[in-house]
Amino acid sequence: MQATSIVNIKKELKHKSPEELIELCLRLSKFKKENKELITYLLFESDDESGYIESIKQHIDSQFEVINTKSYFFIRKSVRKILTQTKKYIRYSQKKETEVELLLYFLQTLKGFKPSYKKSAQLQNLYNRQLVLIEKTVSALHEDLQYDYNLLLENL
Repeated sequence: MQATSIVNIKKELKHKSPEELIELCLRLSKFKKENKELITYLLFESDDESGYIESIKQHIDSQFEVINTKSYFFIRKSVRKILTQTKKYIRYSQKKETEVELLLYFLQTLKGFKPSYKKSAQLQNLYNRQLVLIEKTVSALHEDLQYDYNLLLENL
């Protein structure tokens, strides 16, 4: 089966009644966990972005606490998993400020993590790639926000 374009989907959705739209959303949420998480964000958490950011920060902290530190293999694998989850939550929000805040927090947590990420070339590369991504994202923000975030970036 070939998926149709977003334009065609949008046109078709305009012809549906509110009840049919509710049924479509509920059916869509049953298929993938990500769909359900996105609908949860849009319905319940999008109004309180700062609360959403704090809950993601707590999630990042809890994930860093359970990392197996016996070898750098497990550390790398866990850190990549945490970063993937963080980026998924960033995609739900689609706000640049949220992206910068969460990635900055991720890097601050990684920087304070023991054993140090500096003993692994792969973790250093991951850290540096995220720094570049943050710098690129910050450059697209308002000047006042750029100044604030650049101060935080200097600490990293």
